[in-house]
Amino acid sequence: MTLKIKNGRLITDRILEGVNLYLSEGVIQAVTSESLPFDEELDAKGQYVSPGFIDIHTHGGGGACYTDGGTEAIKTSMRVHFEHGTTTIFPTTSSCSPTALKNTIADLRKVMNDPGERLPHIPGIHLEGPYFSVKQCGAQDTKYMTDPIPEEYREIVESGADVIRRWDFAPERKGSLEFCRYLTDHGIIPAIAHSDATYQDILPVYEAGCHLVTHLYSGMSTITRNYGYRSLGVIESAYLLDEMDVEMISDGCHMPPELLRLIYKSKGPDRICMVTDSIRPTGMPEGVYSSTNGEGESVIVEDGVAKVMDRSCFAGSVATTDRLVRTCYKLAGIPLTDCIQMMTKTPARVMKLDKTGELKEGYAADIVIFDDDIQVSKVILSGDREG
Repeated sequence: MTLKIKNGRLITDRILEGVNLYLSEGVIQAVTSESLPFDEELDAKGQYVSPGFIDIHTHGGGGACYTDGGTEAIKTSMRVHFEHGTTTIFPTTSSCSPTALKNTIADLRKVMNDPGERLPHIPGIHLEGPYFSVKQCGAQDTKYMTDPIPEEYREIVESGADVIRRWDFAPERKGSLEFCRYLTDHGIIPAIAHSDATYQDILPVYEAGCHLVTHLYSGMSTITRNYGYRSLGVIESAYLLDEMDVEMISDGCHMPPELLRLIYKSKGPDRICMVTDSIRPTGMPEGVYSSTNGEGESVIVEDGVAKVMDRSCFAGSVATTDRLVRTCYKLAGIPLTDCIQMMTKTPARVMKLDKTGELKEGYAADIVIFDDDIQVSKVILSGDREG
């Protein structure tokens, strides 16, 4: 069955009008102004047609979290994000026990192998912690934070080598370089997060293959002084190192529009992945909710963001991917084509996804259609218009 999408404004590296999109057998068959045979037709009615959004950092939504236990909580979270345009998702854990990690890996594997319904693709999972800096813990649970323990992380990787795609850590912790090398040797993407590192800590892991910084400006060091001598922190190192990619929580709360513009101007859309870092209350009313892993302090959702109970810092976002695009486009004034690149093409490259995240022949037929206010009207998964 071939689906034709007509009358859309297709988002590639520019906006294409008068061009049709043909989808068949789960892939894009053609992007052309020519008339080709089709079985069904979808009129986009002048709306934007984009590749499906890719969220590489999300902890949950809909009142559930990926680490709650069982497959239904995972599906509940994914349903919320799917409705807002996310067609590929990397469920994310937080600092917890090795047993909890292994249980979550097992649950996610079940959903990956047999979701039982139309849900975003899960190419793999993202482990955030527990090898973090206590000083930069944010809303992460400090009782699990340690130096990387070889026998521990090796056992976890052995139990989940088929599904673990990425693991975040603080490079200043003892044993972090060996941990980073172990990850890259096993095809797992290393990333810097919740870290108090200096440039001298970061450079060795960067040279060992760690080219991603998690949620830039959140839970990380900046320039410090020691008897007048200045050292770069994680933030400045991310700008300085040309091949370092960064995540950006562009919910309009974690960073103001002018800071989003600074990151965009400095790193460019080919080095930025917009991420939700969304947690349990995403898509839910404001109020108090249990923490991401269900063990730590509760969080309060107000003013469009989650905060720790004393309101001293944010505890993750309650954003969906369409909100990220809307914020960067409407408030930060970033060109829509670049906003979409940071939500599709760049995360696909960073997470090593093949033929995903672009409107090109032979690429995945995961499509989002939305209006001028970035309100999603249709999500197409693997070419199926019923998504």
